[in-house]
Amino acid sequence: MSEVVLRVRELRTQFRTRHGVVDAVRDVSFDIARGETVALVGESGSGKSVTALSILQLLESTGSIASGSIEFAGRELVGLSDKQMRDVRGREISMIFQDPSTCLDPVFTIEDQLVEALTIHGTSRKAAKSRALELLEMVRMPDPKTRLSSYPHELSGGQRQRAMIATALALDPKLIIADEPTTALDVTVQAQILDLLRTLQSETGAAVLFVTHDLGVVAEIADRVVVMYAGNVVEQGSVFDVLKDPKNPYTAALLSSMPGTVSSREQRLTPIEGVVPSLFDMPEGCRFAPRCVHAWSKCHAEPPPLIDFGVDRQNRCWLQAKGVEPGLDVDSAQVDTADSDAVETAGAAS
Repeated sequence: MSEVVLRVRELRTQFRTRHGVVDAVRDVSFDIARGETVALVGESGSGKSVTALSILQLLESTGSIASGSIEFAGRELVGLSDKQMRDVRGREISMIFQDPSTCLDPVFTIEDQLVEALTIHGTSRKAAKSRALELLEMVRMPDPKTRLSSYPHELSGGQRQRAMIATALALDPKLIIADEPTTALDVTVQAQILDLLRTLQSETGAAVLFVTHDLGVVAEIADRVVVMYAGNVVEQGSVFDVLKDPKNPYTAALLSSMPGTVSSREQRLTPIEGVVPSLFDMPEGCRFAPRCVHAWSKCHAEPPPLIDFGVDRQNRCWLQAKGVEPGLDVDSAQVDTADSDAVETAGAAS
């Protein structure tokens, strides 16, 4: 494997609320290697964005990292001061947000904002102005010289997103976190931005953490995928393995519910019944069990471990421990009464 740029281990992020402290993400672990794109995928409320914001420590004032490790380029980020994290942000890790209009200042030109992003980290103003034009050319901005003097409201949605990508690339970061960067764009512009991100990554060698709910996008851009549900990682592996042969019932259900991900033999989409559980009322066992058509008694009683299997694959599911494939017509009563030695052995081994 290439050099690991980011190593997250057993991350637990909490928020203080008037009803008490709740875990927004818990026991989240994954790696990203240099030049690799890892997609963090799941429904709204699964903990994807909280995980991404935890890496940069951009959480709201009520949020904090309770435990775990976030190691970037061999350096532990958890516990760094605000000043130390400011040096990391932009220079070594940058972020592309979902809506550029919330990040681009409407009263400053695109050039002003690019120049500020550079000079705040020590680049001279003259060099920053030259670099600003280079960056707009790099992100394939139409008529880049003219766009330098444009204000955000004078740009189209796709052009604003290109400007924000340019800002993210300004200091040649080793890791780019892209949080739903194409959700607000139409299909044609979305395809252009995805193609741009792929091209820029190949040119710069940066690692990318791509946060999305769209498995169709994951298939286009990712090397590996980490599936999250209700704050937990439930499955991860290569994008080909996970999308072709999902092992977790949630991943399989997610694939069956999204346009463009079902096979030609299964044209009908199957919605996932129910909703992601509230942070204040998590199930005692598997967090997906109340919505899972394959759940059996142990699923409702005890949280499953994250089981290692195959090459670089993990799955959090008691059915996997018993060798039952999601998507099959599983008789839960038979699973309940079957010998549970495999389950117990897998749980103890993990």
